[in-house]
Amino acid sequence: MVPYLTIMLKFPLMQNSKYIIRPMIGEDIPQVAEIDREAFPGEWMLRSLSSYQRELDNPLARYLAACTTKEMLAKLNQPTVPQLRFFRGLFHSNSILTRENRPLEYIVGFASLWLMANDAHVTSIAVRGEYRAMGIGEALLISVIELAIRLNADVVTLEVRASNQVAQILYRKYGFHVVGKRLRYYSDNGEDALLMNTDSVTSASFQSCFQRLKKDHVQRHKEISSQLV
Repeated sequence: MVPYLTIMLKFPLMQNSKYIIRPMIGEDIPQVAEIDREAFPGEWMLRSLSSYQRELDNPLARYLAACTTKEMLAKLNQPTVPQLRFFRGLFHSNSILTRENRPLEYIVGFASLWLMANDAHVTSIAVRGEYRAMGIGEALLISVIELAIRLNADVVTLEVRASNQVAQILYRKYGFHVVGKRLRYYSDNGEDALLMNTDSVTSASFQSCFQRLKKDHVQRHKEISSQLV
């Protein structure tokens, strides 16, 4: 088994909090499903919640979760926290987690990829609304690219909505370029998807740019530290 990537993150807007990007585990599924539903509401209605566990068991799939323990401890002091309860039915989204069964980690974002031959295909990157524009989404992108490199992928690919200019700007920054279009790809509104690829992630030119961008990300978020395990 190829080792996973772990990054310790401390963000300036959440003083003294630690964010960890780590492999997703089964206990994360309710919170990841909640983020998925928030970020991709039209697409989420087509997903079976049990599919997350199947994805975790799939040797070709990798899921990463960005989480914090201290933020969740603060939420434990609140009387109720709306969450999505996984094992109580397909659409019981208004269930309340009790003080006894709340998780000890609060998931703020996740990313996933599929390894297909030499292609690492990024299937999702999502961050809770209140945690966006804090560098977490970019850190997740860095993490999946590094994971793809460690899995011996040659290129990284993804689809993005044609209207999602913010995401496209980030992807272009990290060396993705448009190589095609999937017409009416998104089932919720029939929007087209742009197919974006990197050049070879093992090439000297890609590695030089990627390492510079990682360094710049750390400099812009000085509380961020990274560690490979």
